[in-house]
Amino acid sequence: MTTTKKRSMDTRLCAAVAAAVWVLAGCATSKNQAPVEYRSANSRAPQTAPTAVAVIPPPGDPSKPEPPKPGAENAGKVGFYTVKQGDTLIRIGLENGQNWKDLVKWNNLENPNVIEVGQVIRVVPPGVDPNAAGTKPVTTAKVETRPLGAAPAASGAASGVSAAGLPPAAAPSPPAAAPTPPAPASNGARDGDDDVNWMWPANGPVVSVFDDARSKGLAITGKSGDPVYAAADGRVVYAGSGLRGYGNLVILKHNNTYLTAYAHNQTLLVKEDQAVRRGQKIAEMGSTDAERVQLHFEIRKLGKPVDPAKLLPPR
Repeated sequence: MTTTKKRSMDTRLCAAVAAAVWVLAGCATSKNQAPVEYRSANSRAPQTAPTAVAVIPPPGDPSKPEPPKPGAENAGKVGFYTVKQGDTLIRIGLENGQNWKDLVKWNNLENPNVIEVGQVIRVVPPGVDPNAAGTKPVTTAKVETRPLGAAPAASGAASGVSAAGLPPAAAPSPPAAAPTPPAPASNGARDGDDDVNWMWPANGPVVSVFDDARSKGLAITGKSGDPVYAAADGRVVYAGSGLRGYGNLVILKHNNTYLTAYAHNQTLLVKEDQAVRRGQKIAEMGSTDAERVQLHFEIRKLGKPVDPAKLLPPR
């Protein structure tokens, strides 16, 4: 009897030890398998380009009126943009010819990755008349009126002698010139912005032409790794892969009017805020977000796509 009790106690002791070992082993293995979320101690907005798309905020209490979206008082006004589902600041900047960092500054956005559907964003600089943005003063040619058969005034009139040798007082007084319309205050487009020395961004053949409804630029084919060049002097306003459908993308701003976009690259060779020169290699051709190796090239004037073939030099 004593032997039987001893065996029973030994069995229970072994079982207890085995259970303790199993529990400890489980704790040891679960330490490596449990998901871990790392949080940065710095709560400020990241400095990298925003990639998050606009989100629809969760519905609030139906018994209470919905609070207005940020900037709602400017909805529908020229120079402001209402965020749609799927938008990013990069896309909004491209569509409006602006640097996404300027949009952050003009709208006092704490986090460029947090924008919501229905939010209204300023897309022209503060202090600029949005109604004048993109316009240029229209100049009217001067019209000289004189009797039939009369000869035009000679250049000698500027020295105080008319073409007939008479003093200016004896000559008919010229009609008063029409007043020159005042130039608008600082606007989106500047005189001289169209004087851009363009060049082709790649050497391959064009396989897809500009079509306002289907293609916002040219598709130029080549081999993976072929050089992609800056089409004109400018500054990098975006370099990354945060814009869906464009793959590895470079956006250059050339002046207050023109942007260029270079999409589907294999490798990017420039960084944001870097100044580049016409003909500088800025990327290598690839097929990111595309079915074949190609460069998708866009020229945008005040944010609107234009046909690059009409601006690039003939080949």
